[in-house]
Amino acid sequence: MKIIIYGANETSSIIATEFFEDHDIIVIDSDAAYLEKFNNLDLATIVGEGSNINVLKEAGIKDADVFIACTCLDEANIVACLMAKYLSNAQTACFVTKKECRNSLSIIKESMQGEGPFHIDYVIWPEKLLVNEIFRIVTVPDAVNVEDFANGKAKLLEYRIKENSPLLDKQLKNTPFNNEMLVVGIKRNDELFIPNGDDTFKLNDKAIYMGTPEGLDITASQFFVEEKKLKSVAIIGGGTVGFELAKSLEKTPIKTKLIEKDFRRCEFLSEHLNKTLILNSDGTNLELLGQESIGECDVVISVTDSDEKNLLCSLLVKQLGAKRVITRVGQMATASLFEKVGVDVAVSPKKAALNEIKNRIVDYKEGLLATVEMGLAEILEINIPSAFKDISLIDLKLPRRAVIAIIQRGSKVIIPKGQTLVRGGDVLIIFTKSDDASEIRNYFAKLVKV
Repeated sequence: MKIIIYGANETSSIIATEFFEDHDIIVIDSDAAYLEKFNNLDLATIVGEGSNINVLKEAGIKDADVFIACTCLDEANIVACLMAKYLSNAQTACFVTKKECRNSLSIIKESMQGEGPFHIDYVIWPEKLLVNEIFRIVTVPDAVNVEDFANGKAKLLEYRIKENSPLLDKQLKNTPFNNEMLVVGIKRNDELFIPNGDDTFKLNDKAIYMGTPEGLDITASQFFVEEKKLKSVAIIGGGTVGFELAKSLEKTPIKTKLIEKDFRRCEFLSEHLNKTLILNSDGTNLELLGQESIGECDVVISVTDSDEKNLLCSLLVKQLGAKRVITRVGQMATASLFEKVGVDVAVSPKKAALNEIKNRIVDYKEGLLATVEMGLAEILEINIPSAFKDISLIDLKLPRRAVIAIIQRGSKVIIPKGQTLVRGGDVLIIFTKSDDASEIRNYFAKLVKV
């Protein structure tokens, strides 16, 4: 696949690093100095503007499969994507930072019904993707990650094994899990593995489960949910993410406080939020944190635009007794470090945007549904042809460790066991390590041809 990226910055670097080994990448930017950062990757660079027809032609836009505009200027991204669409059949992905731009592009696309030379296929607003991710994590008790599959009939949840967990030091085969879910992965320190029955849950492990919503709810109630219901959330940072998150939480019974140091921004927040208590202060103000009992909130979420401040705020509220802290990180590489020093969940808008590109644009046709744990694992979707001869799971000779976690058969979702049959027309949802995903895909590609 040929991918042209307009904008040489950290976002494009993350995208290029993810895809350059398997795809033909070209990066365009008007500043040659910024392009030098890509010299360690096997890709091409062009100095110029992504909205310039001649530059796009030089990049070979006619043969491109995907065009991604991710400069820091929304308007430049929009114009570049429109030009790319006018000159080619490439799928276009436009990064925006302003809600107004996203809304305007959505209106235009709807009015044109997604056709014609002047539309953009994907509008990516990383902050909104991050809001959605945080909201899912907050509203599922004690989970550190949530993904939906099969139109909501199946889910993936991640839970951390804590000191008081009934699963601590227990072997999987001796744990009374229900039949509607499976343990598909465990992340220990920075390594992820697919466990077997003899493996044991250790302190601070992230246990990854897949199953039906009902099955996972039962598991959560048995092993993870605190007796006290989620009642209160504190948000530190009233920027786009903090504001959008508070708006979403206002649709729930959860009481929400939002701390923002800029007085004018607080005025805006007060005008547009009806149920949220707005506090004009700094999130590092220990006196305020104590007076407002922030440490007693069920969840504290720090989403300022500074990694250093988010980490400091998170550590302060942890010291004040906060049970669960979710923290925004700008640099994807620092997420695991944040979690090592006490943050329960570190989330990144850049990671959310990368997953959107990976899952919906670049690798969509390859059956990739989602990536897990910063790309260490993948969720694959394999379609079984209708003429396929039945075979039991236990008879499949997978070349690498993987878990067939869900079988979608028409409108029915099956959590399979060893004797479960794979039948023609089934859709398999498979969990495997990213390093092994290609071999698993190839195995099923050969299997279904037999």
